[in-house]
Amino acid sequence: MKFPKVAGSNLLRHKVTLPDDLPGELNILFIAFYQWHQALVDSWMPRARQLEQSHPDVRFYEIPVIHKMNFLSQTFINEGMRAGIPNQTTREKTITLYIDKKALRRALEIPNEETIWVLVLDRQGKILWRTDGAYSQEKSDSLFNAVQEHSNMNKTVSS
Repeated sequence: MKFPKVAGSNLLRHKVTLPDDLPGELNILFIAFYQWHQALVDSWMPRARQLEQSHPDVRFYEIPVIHKMNFLSQTFINEGMRAGIPNQTTREKTITLYIDKKALRRALEIPNEETIWVLVLDRQGKILWRTDGAYSQEKSDSLFNAVQEHSNMNKTVSS
């Protein structure tokens, strides 16, 4: 399964096309549908930072998914998020999508919006690993193994 091509903007106001503009060999996406999902995303952040620091080919991003709305409403929401996130790196890594949420969920086989989804994409946008919900040690170990497996495959191919 591949991640569909969608356009959004990060909180530095730069336009981003997913998955094409993601620079990592592996990109971890934390997809959230509601503001209250932020606590679930935050539960993963220590592991995401650790993976990014220990694997130079890994990047992670927070992806708030919001229904389509007019430009003024989008600007209001984005500026509110910017005000709440003073860290430039976090602003760069937060890419908001104002899109047809149902179409995205259908394309990604996400059954509902009750929780977050964590996806690992390769450079071409192929989904290599996925889970939903808050961080747990079991899910973290599975994510780590997926990253290790891909990193080992890349080392073998480049040798």
